Amino acid sequence: MKKLLLVRHAKSSWGDLTISDFDRPLNDRGQRNAPEMAHRLLKRDIKIDLFITSTAKRAVETATHFVKAYDRPLKELVLKDELYHAPPHVYANVISEVDDENDTIIIFGHNPGITEFVNQLTNTRIDDMPTCAIYALKVDAKHWKDFDTAKKEFWFFDSPKIGKD
Repeated sequence: MKKLLLVRHAKSSWGDLTISDFDRPLNDRGQRNAPEMAHRLLKRDIKIDLFITSTAKRAVETATHFVKAYDRPLKELVLKDELYHAPPHVYANVISEVDDENDTIIIFGHNPGITEFVNQLTNTRIDDMPTCAIYALKVDAKHWKDFDTAKKEFWFFDSPKIGKD
């Protein structure tokens, strides 16, 4: 059984409109939400074997907070250019290329592709993946290359606003 966690990047800054979309950093809320959500995963006692992210600044910054919370070296973070505003099939391709020694992986990406992708995976649908939300599923496969055809089961969903008034 493999486990997949999909995370939309945390809230980004629109304070400087001269910065390109790709180079937009996290805003203050994003800087708070990313480590908070990483710690929620730690409380669930979820071991993550591989961290993969889009190369956009806001996704890398979000992923970095998770890597640090897990006390792992930043060099373990796998950067994938193709995840920047990727459509669903790109997520599937990235997953299918993961080495099988990694049982639990986490991928950081962008809307609308990440929402479209999670809605193709199980019967549990999300209208719009909020920033820094986590959609987790279990994949009945021994090999990541079999991801597309494997049976998938919704595991949990969490976002920064869950549990807040």
